[in-house]
Amino acid sequence: MFEKLHDLEARFEDVTRMLAMPEIASNPNEFRKYAREHRHLEELVETWRRWVTCKADLAEGAELIQGGDAELRELALAEREELTARLAELEQTLKLLLLPRDPNDDRNTVLEVRAGTGGDEAALFAADLLRMYLRYAEARGWRVEMLNAHESDLGGFKEVAVLITGEGVYRHLKFEGGVHRVQRVPATESQGRIHTSACTVAIMPEAEEVDVDIQDAELRIDTYRASGAGGQHVNKTESAIRITHLPTGLVVQCQDEKSQHKNKAKAMKVLRSKLLQLHQEAADKEHADARRVQVGSGDRSERIRTYNYPQNRVTDHRIGLTLYKLDAVMEGALDEVLEPLMTHFQTEALRREGFAA
Repeated sequence: MFEKLHDLEARFEDVTRMLAMPEIASNPNEFRKYAREHRHLEELVETWRRWVTCKADLAEGAELIQGGDAELRELALAEREELTARLAELEQTLKLLLLPRDPNDDRNTVLEVRAGTGGDEAALFAADLLRMYLRYAEARGWRVEMLNAHESDLGGFKEVAVLITGEGVYRHLKFEGGVHRVQRVPATESQGRIHTSACTVAIMPEAEEVDVDIQDAELRIDTYRASGAGGQHVNKTESAIRITHLPTGLVVQCQDEKSQHKNKAKAMKVLRSKLLQLHQEAADKEHADARRVQVGSGDRSERIRTYNYPQNRVTDHRIGLTLYKLDAVMEGALDEVLEPLMTHFQTEALRREGFAA
């Protein structure tokens, strides 16, 4: 591990020099690539340098304990426990930073919510989930852009997609993909019975144009008049866009903007992200299996998380986490759910890499 850290420190210094070179600074794609690598290496190298300093301080203290005068020996003994704890903490952080990095962690994210089993109630829950994620994004200072929304008659969403932009968006949200199940009394229920409905959430890293090569001949683009519940988003021109990617059969649509050009640009963002994910799945079977679990069929029986309103309970079934704080979670207080998830998957990754967790 320490030999690798020495090599990465040297790489960090190389990348720092490269970012200052005029030929790289003047090339946006090259500069972005090296800046991304620099950001990742910077935290690792700073942690490594703190570990080296802490290790040296411990060694110096050990010498004082062995041969120093009584006063210095007492000071060194007092510091040893604190330094030992700090060294162990820094070493654990280094192990995490050395894990194989998900190349998508620094990307912006397309978040898509679809109503599954449950009809109008599922569509209303899709709107509640979207609001939860928007509140969380707002709290973290992320920006949100609506890409497409297909509303239901009661004000929910049959399908909705947004682009979330900011630091670490995919890293925080990537475990949210899957079937989310809700148990509550629907607004349409006259007898007070609890119903179970489900929505699927898909989390896709935003694809840049250089990531996915899409030829015009591969696309069929249809235009139609936008429509929406209660007359919203309705117009008299064919501004809504439906794009079919012929080789894969993927279909995306957007009617959120009044401009056909803007709708097309947004639809292409979603299409690129979906194609990027397909390409990654083809290259990585494990990721493909995870994606199939993530999207599922929208059936009630498949779920990663349950939101039980009568009990004010949220349960993440993957890690057995239960919180009686559903009201706060639905207002965007997601960290108490997401942080244990990230810790769990980091611990699993440490075991796979042969590190003691």
